[in-house]
Amino acid sequence: MPDVGFGAKWRDGLNMTGFSINPGSSFPLGAKVYPEGVNFSLFSKGATKVELLLFKEIDSSRPERVIALNNRQHRTYHYWHVFVPGLKAGQLYGYRVEGPRAPEKGARFDPGKVLLDPYGRVVAVPPGYSRELASRPGKNTATAMKSMVADLSRYDWEGDQPLKRPFAQTIIYELHVGGFTKHPSSGVLPEKRGTFAGLIEKIPYLTDLGITAVELLPVFQFDAQDSPPGMVNYWGYSPVSFFAPHQGYSSQQAPLAVLDEFRDLVKALHRAGIEVILDVVFNHTAEGNQLGPTFCFRGLANEVYYLLEPEQALYADYSGCGNTLNANQSIVRRLIVDSLRYWVEEMHVDGFRFDLASILSRDEKGRPLENPPVLWDIESEPVLAGGKLIAEAWDAAGLYQVGRFVGDTWKEWNGKFRDDTRAFLKGDPDTVTSLAHRLLASPDLYQHKEREVEQSINFVTCHDGFTLNDLVSYNHKHNEANGEENRDGSDHNLSWNCGVEGPTDDPEVESLRNRQVKNFLALTLLSFGTPMLLMGDEVRRTQQGNNNAYGQDNDISWFDWGLVDRHADVHRFVKKLIRLRLHFDKASLEHDMTLTQFLAQGKIDWHGVKLHEPDWGPESHSLAATAVSLTGARVFHLIFNSYWEALHFELPQLPENTFGGWRRLMDTALPSPEDICEEGEATLVEEPTYLAQQRSVVLLFSAIGPKG
Repeated sequence: MPDVGFGAKWRDGLNMTGFSINPGSSFPLGAKVYPEGVNFSLFSKGATKVELLLFKEIDSSRPERVIALNNRQHRTYHYWHVFVPGLKAGQLYGYRVEGPRAPEKGARFDPGKVLLDPYGRVVAVPPGYSRELASRPGKNTATAMKSMVADLSRYDWEGDQPLKRPFAQTIIYELHVGGFTKHPSSGVLPEKRGTFAGLIEKIPYLTDLGITAVELLPVFQFDAQDSPPGMVNYWGYSPVSFFAPHQGYSSQQAPLAVLDEFRDLVKALHRAGIEVILDVVFNHTAEGNQLGPTFCFRGLANEVYYLLEPEQALYADYSGCGNTLNANQSIVRRLIVDSLRYWVEEMHVDGFRFDLASILSRDEKGRPLENPPVLWDIESEPVLAGGKLIAEAWDAAGLYQVGRFVGDTWKEWNGKFRDDTRAFLKGDPDTVTSLAHRLLASPDLYQHKEREVEQSINFVTCHDGFTLNDLVSYNHKHNEANGEENRDGSDHNLSWNCGVEGPTDDPEVESLRNRQVKNFLALTLLSFGTPMLLMGDEVRRTQQGNNNAYGQDNDISWFDWGLVDRHADVHRFVKKLIRLRLHFDKASLEHDMTLTQFLAQGKIDWHGVKLHEPDWGPESHSLAATAVSLTGARVFHLIFNSYWEALHFELPQLPENTFGGWRRLMDTALPSPEDICEEGEATLVEEPTYLAQQRSVVLLFSAIGPKG
């Protein structure tokens, strides 16, 4: 318990009742529960007056008690603190902070607004919450979000710990907590649809699919009203807290219940052998630009938390969302690292994917830093050692750092893999050389760093952009539902509709689309690196051509579970392919093997339609490769034909110590269940050539060594 010091008196905002309190302690930040009461501590530079507000109800128009903190007793440096006896977990609270109102100098104090605790573990959202009122002058007490005191010490983890699975054994599945079970076809009870509890019920599906890690779109409390009129912020990239789980994902009404429900989810996933990676947004907040609302940081120390333009009334916007966190400022650095530690220590998550991570490399003037302090703080934090750190190595202002992101342990979303595999399978010219790089974990991007093969996170689709089904069904985006006359979203999709725009009953077009979907999945799961799949791609989930569905909390974004049966052949294909990858363990790569060592030790021969004659020219659309596993137990032969006609590929002669000949594990041109099989079911290939059909991927193998 903090040092109680000398007693002080505060007066109740309603009935003026005296109550003994003490100054409390500046550490720890936030609201800390002790047997005798609660210690509150808040950072607010430049404040002239701070009041702690205690509420009885979430939508109270007036606080039940107001505790005025004075400079002499309740302030240490820029930390305002107080210990209040008798308070317990479940207490609603907020802050009222006075200070200079001088936007031209970066100061935006607003004593009319109830402010959240930046370190608050729970955010309570009133039924009448209004972003609009938080953006206007004047009070918004009844409609403001409030913090709630939480005690996390009583949860029984039953021995659970983060799994620390090697990246070499990882299959990532990016999913949206709400969208995964909101559709009525999910079979989840209505009160659990779109919640952490609902997701728990679908863990057997993930296990059966072969997923080893889920990457959850943002689960920090976000502002669902941060969107154009008539829409909602569905994705959640609009944080109001970096510690509180999102109330909208709780199946229960009591605000504190979300803590246990999230931990129940993590514990259940771990029991199933599935890691939990959180998509975290430390590049901006929901407070937006100079016209945005005041929730927290803006009203505490605006010029500390945000990057400002030389005209300090305006916000620097490297996020595309109105503001940019000042991530390399010492206070903000501490906030970020404290948040990450909290989610690992208290919530047991296994890792993080950092949205627009390149922003974290910018200094207080917005300039890129060679060695950004916050990124090294994160990497060197002992609590995070052994966990997963994944960077989206670009930002909305053009800083692109794929292959150049700082650090020794960070993995990167490989946008080059996405674009080059799309271009190759689309049939674009001059793509074969790039394809070879992507198959080998992108040595053109990563070999100079002497890092492990798995540094490249390989993906073709993610939440942002077309789904895999739409990638092969639309030439153009169709974002009319977003209300911006189809102006939003990227125009550079590298998609191909296979001859018809949108849904079709043409069996030939549908067959080709199915094959292209399998081709993309095969490239993702057979390439060296760490594969990531998008929720629903394994059953051809569609967003009706919408490539920017951030505000579509409806059928456009939800997982339609009827697709599992409708596209059972693709679902089966993905399951088999994942099992093949994990069974062969990607040629038994050692977890600590660098990309350079792999390329030096791996026995890889490139071919075209003729052996040892790969065509690297701009008009080439095919490639073949033979590789011996590092253990020497198997030899593989891969054929990639993106040409619009079938091609005969010469097959290499097998070494004398192989047995059984070439056997076919996969051919995406064949109907299910012939398209892919288990090792023991592989079909013998007796001809010296293999006829690879137009736009197909083929995998052959042979065992090495004495039979048996």
